[in-house]
Formats: sequence, structure tokens, C-alpha cells
Amino acid sequence: MNDESSKIQEKAVDANMPAADNETAYPQEFPGNPARRNFMKASAMAGLAGAGGALMGGLALPHKALAAEAGAIPEDYVAPGKLDEYYSFSSGGQSGEIRIIGVPSMRELIRVPVFNPDFTIGWGITNESKRVLGKDFPPGGDCHHPHMSQTHGHYDGRYIFINDKANPRLARIRCDVMRTDKIIEIPNVQAFHGLRVQREPHTGYVFANGEFIIPSPNDGRDLDDPKKYWTLHTAVNGETMEVAWQVLVDGNLDNTDCDYAGKYSAATCYNSEKAVDLAGMMQSERDWVVVFNIARIEEAVRQGKFKTIGKSKVPVVDGRHGSPLTLYIPVPKNPHGINASPDGKYVTANGKLSPTVTVMSWSKIDDYFAGKLKNPRDVVVAEPQLGLGPLHTAYDNRGNAYTTLFIDSQIAKWNIQDAIDAYAGKKVNYLRQKLDVAYQPGHCHSSMGETRDADGRWLISLNKFSKDRFLPVGPLHPDNDQLIDISGDQMKLVADGPVYSEPHDTILVHRRVLMNKIKRIWDRKDPFFAETVALAKRHGITLEKDSKVIRQGRKVFVYMTSSAPKYGLESFKVKKGDEVTVTVTNIDQVEDLSHGFCMSSYGINMEISPQETSSVTFVANKPGVYWYYCTFFCHALHLEMRGRMLVEA
Repeated sequence: MNDESSKIQEKAVDANMPAADNETAYPQEFPGNPARRNFMKASAMAGLAGAGGALMGGLALPHKALAAEAGAIPEDYVAPGKLDEYYSFSSGGQSGEIRIIGVPSMRELIRVPVFNPDFTIGWGITNESKRVLGKDFPPGGDCHHPHMSQTHGHYDGRYIFINDKANPRLARIRCDVMRTDKIIEIPNVQAFHGLRVQREPHTGYVFANGEFIIPSPNDGRDLDDPKKYWTLHTAVNGETMEVAWQVLVDGNLDNTDCDYAGKYSAATCYNSEKAVDLAGMMQSERDWVVVFNIARIEEAVRQGKFKTIGKSKVPVVDGRHGSPLTLYIPVPKNPHGINASPDGKYVTANGKLSPTVTVMSWSKIDDYFAGKLKNPRDVVVAEPQLGLGPLHTAYDNRGNAYTTLFIDSQIAKWNIQDAIDAYAGKKVNYLRQKLDVAYQPGHCHSSMGETRDADGRWLISLNKFSKDRFLPVGPLHPDNDQLIDISGDQMKLVADGPVYSEPHDTILVHRRVLMNKIKRIWDRKDPFFAETVALAKRHGITLEKDSKVIRQGRKVFVYMTSSAPKYGLESFKVKKGDEVTVTVTNIDQVEDLSHGFCMSSYGINMEISPQETSSVTFVANKPGVYWYYCTFFCHALHLEMRGRMLVEA
């Protein structure tokens, strides 16, 4: 369909509306409409004006929808029965989950609950999930940055790590079964935001930033004395999921990344002022990037040169200005994203309130720590001007970088070496292209772009606004993820679609990394339900064949198998007030044949995949007859797959 026919089709939706009203209702189809352009500019700039007028300028026009030529196959087309080439692991934002999306189709495949209760599989309901979440888990989370474990700078397909900004927690997801297997709390910090995994030699550490400054310890003292507020950079052992050490810093911490040699992690700071109000956080003309020397920090911990804070036993070393453990690099005010290039040479800090991106050299950082450089700014090798509101940068395998421009609603493509040459005084144009996106992009991510295997195929722009892009659904609009082909000289927008609030970040992993690692059915010896299996053995139960009731005083243990279309027990009887534990083992061995167990009127549901065991514990506090039934359509007699819990008064 060409552009003209698209317009005609859209106008036909409201054929009785005057043309002028059509332009008002569907301004995205009228990119020259001054009302549309001025509205976007005004809405974006109004917020900045309220924040002190730090930025000036207009917005680029929204892109014209790309129309495929008649008969052509769209670049993002994945035929029925065919598999996508990439997995996109997208953070679920305030929902507290991970979403797995196929690329280039952009079809959502499944959601993995992490910090959020989920009635589909019983996350937060089953005993197995409660062991992961902890005894007093908050009912939700704010997921921002998913990253896969690496070995020598390559994705290894073992784990996905994700943060919870709302509660300072780190979670680990097993990639073989796509289940969260470990959650820990990061001590001494609030708003755990930036997260990144160590690349070399493997993911020994997961690096975590505390964004908000707080009293240290935060136990009621120094409540209104920001001079005594601090935050910390944290290293977590990715295998044991234990906090290894923390570094006290000046200012605050935002995003983080690390090098490809296993020497450094680095973080942006946008509140060097240590202010507690908006105006105060924008006072300084420069903030900084702080680089952490891992070997020196580890040695300081070995030598006992640390303290602890409050009740925490985690070693905390001093990395404030003047420390040999850190390097503070001045950069333009209020930087945000920090991203390492896949060639292992550079790391960029994105300006946010400056139109620039600061490019720093890892080798020059080596020189600084070796005493060969005295001025921290000597590690900067380029500072290209790209546009308004640079937030995050992604990379291809041809020396190009792709930066989101939040205010301009654009992706800027630029060449790293040309930017370095221009910084050195050569007359060269480093800017390759600007592509309009809709609208206000935050993160962008390229296929395999945070590894040595960056392939320059695809880029996803995660846009925060979608006004007038989709059917109205109420005051809360969806976000808009857009897929961009970056395989050629010019970026080409090929697809977009609405997504539920708020996918903050994503990674694009080629299917070859995971296809042979993902299990189709559960291993009966899997540690995920090992505690449940051990309890059954103590009761003399063989889970794969026994369906019976074990009574121990007021505790009742109900064991049953499930095999389409029948539970091993068609009924069981308990007394009001009994603590009941129901354990179900799916003995089907057919791939994709899941069962559910839902207890009517008790708020209980859990999913049991083939060869899995799941259990749930509750108090039978209501007398009467309560049916349990299968929630996954497993058989032609699925509706008949049920039984009764009989609760005696």
C-alpha cells in the first residue's frame, strides 16, 4: 500500500468528518500539519522549561509510515511456522517481569515473572516461587536493565540478570527453563538502577548502581543533612549471588557498563551536587563518569582496607575523589547512559542535557591508572554533537554508533573513528544519518550489540510516547517499540507496535545462543523443585506414581499426579482450619502439554509443565465443597479434568 492509499484508507474511517477534523484526529498521517509539529515541540519543551530551561530547540517531524511496494515481502516478515532469528529480552518496567519477544517479527512469545505475582503460573503463590522471592517479598518491582551472562565477551546462554529499582533487589533467570531461580537484596543503597555483567573472562561479577543518595547507615540519623548522604557501586558474584564488595562514591550513580578485558566498570553521575531537589541537580556545568579499578578494589578488600555499614557485613571501600581505586572523568552536565563499544576500545557517556556524547578510550584509562596521564579529561578521545537529549548508544560491527535523541525523537547514526578524527581537528563529517522515531526514545539496542558478536542487523528503539499512533485506549497510552534495519548504509524503519508500560530496556540475542540450551520438558532432577521432592521422600511418596493424602495433626499433605485429562485424586477431605499442601506432578512427557491446578474460591492457581512438580500451601478456612480444575486446555476432555476438596466444618 502506498502513502496515498494509506491516507485514503485512514480518511475513510471517519468519512463523515470534515477534512480539517481528520487532520486533527489523525495528525500522524499529515506530517506537514503545523498543529502536530507544534504540539510535539511544545509538550517536550514545556517539561524542560519547567526544569530550568536547560535545553532549547525544536523537534523533528515524525516519520512518514514506510509503505512496502506492492507484492514485496516486508523485511520483518516471519512466515507461519518459521522461527525468528533473535530473542529480545525486554524489561517489563513496573510490571516487574521480563518479556521475551521474537525478532524480527516483534511477536511476544512469553512473559517471565520475576518480582511480580503472576496467576498464570502461580508465581508468588507456589511454594517453589516463594522460596525464590523470599519470605516477606514486596508484591511487585520496577525492572529496568536485563543483561545475559557472558564468557570472553560472548553471550553464553546461562542466565539473564535483572534489577528491581523499586526495591534494591537483583534477580537471576535461568535461560534453560526461563524461570527466576535467585533473588537477593543489595544492602546500603536505594533505587538500584544501572546493571551490567562482567564480560571477561566470564560473568564473575554483576555490577549494580545505587541511584539515590541516602544517609549511611539509613537508620533515622542525618535525615535532613544531604552532606551526609551517599551511595555505592556494588559487585555481586554472578554464580553464588552474594554481594562481594561495594565502593563509596561522591555524587550519585546512574547507568553502568564495563570493559571487555575484565579490568573496569564505569558509571555515570548526574547529581554531583548531591542535591535533593531538581534545580540543585542541574547547577553544575559538568558532572562525571566514575571508573572503578576492579583489581585494586579486590586487593583493598583482601588487605582489610574497608568498613561495613550498619548491620551489613559487606566490605565497603572508599572510592571518593582522590582514591587510587577510582577515576572521575568530567563530562557535560547530567549524563545518562554509558555504553561500551563491541571492539573493546571505547565507552561512551550520553549527554542528556548536552547535545554531545563523550567517547572515552579504555587504553587511555589504563594509562591514567598507570600514572602516564595526569588530567582525567585526557582519556576523552571524542565528543560529537548529535542532537537534543542523547540518552543511550548502541553499536554495529562496522564502526558505527546509534544514539537515541529523546527530545528530537530521532536515532542518530554516527561513525566512531570519524568522531575521533574530528575531535583531533580534522575536517570530517561523523554524522551519517538521523531517523525519526515516534516518539521520545529512551534505550535502543542493536542485535548482539553488547558483545564481541555485534552483527549490525537490527536496532530496536524503545519509545516512551505513542500518542496518535494507535487506537485510543484511555489516558494511559501504550509505549511504542520500533524495529529498524541497520544492515545497509541507511537506517530503515520497518515495523512498530504498541507495548504495555514500560519496557525500559532490551537485549537482542541470536537464537543460536539458546536453541540447544532451552529445555522442552523439565528434568525430574531439576533443583528448582528439589525441596518439594525431598519432602515427598520423607513422607514415603514417589511423586511420579503416588496419589495419596498424608495427615500430620492439623497439617495435611495432598499428593497427586496429573495426566491429561485426569488428576490422580478426584477428591480429598480436610477439616476447617487445616494447613493444606497440595503437590501436583505432571507425568505427561509430551512437549507443550502443561496442566494447571486452580482451587475455586481460594485464590490459588499454579501451572505444572511436563515432568514438573509444583506445590502450594494454604489454610482451608471455609467449609464446603470446592472444586479444583485444570486451567490449561490440555485435552478434548479438559473441562472434565477436575476434582473436589471437601472441607468439614
